[in-house]
Amino acid sequence: MNNMLGFRTLLMKEVLRFWKVSFQTVAAPVVTALLYLLIFSHVLDEHVQVYGQIRYTAFLIPGLVMMSVLQNAFANSSSSLIQSKVTGSLVFVLLPPISYLEFFAAYVLAAAARGVVVGVGVLSVTVWFAPPGMVAPLWVLTFAVLGGAIMGALGVVAGIWAEKFDQLAGFQNFLILPLTMLSGVFYSIHSLPPFWQQVSHFNPVFYMIDGFRYGFFGVSDVAPQISLAVVTTAFAIVTVFTLALLQRGYKLRN
Repeated sequence: MNNMLGFRTLLMKEVLRFWKVSFQTVAAPVVTALLYLLIFSHVLDEHVQVYGQIRYTAFLIPGLVMMSVLQNAFANSSSSLIQSKVTGSLVFVLLPPISYLEFFAAYVLAAAARGVVVGVGVLSVTVWFAPPGMVAPLWVLTFAVLGGAIMGALGVVAGIWAEKFDQLAGFQNFLILPLTMLSGVFYSIHSLPPFWQQVSHFNPVFYMIDGFRYGFFGVSDVAPQISLAVVTTAFAIVTVFTLALLQRGYKLRN
């Protein structure tokens, strides 16, 4: 990176952007996750055990944490870019001598930071209901950061592509939301029919959540090494694609 001052300034701008309205960007997602936990645990906790030994409420908590990380990381970078495009302030970000690599890194790191902050908040308020334990903290941190970075990069892609808020909402409702909801947040894929189990293996978000959950319980639907390989590959593909768009200035310099 040639201009560390520009990179640090842009990164700080993005972090402060969500932190200054933390009641909306951090507290609100925490409350949403808490409501999910209260409803699903009340209905299913006494009727469902996962992996033969884990209470459903304890199983659900890591899924909700990771879902919150992913959704908020995507929302941070995508909403920032579309807001800058709509208001016309994006030009002030593009005018300084900041390379496309620095631009990408600042937005993705800030998105991952918001995702992790929200995730910590969700874990802090839900862990009292059924402490899930944490047998492998390094796996938890690895998947949280990688997952947040992937969604942050996808948020950059969505922010670049969308020209108005309605298009961004479509991207989130028809891609991000189904990927997260159908990834094993609320269930183990072994409870699904064989066909849907196979379909779930094509969803990269499943591997993020499954690997993250392994860090809590030491058991998962697939080996954490496989999940890490899939998630790392997904991150590399999304990064290359996003950097290609930024290098071309697609929908940014037109």
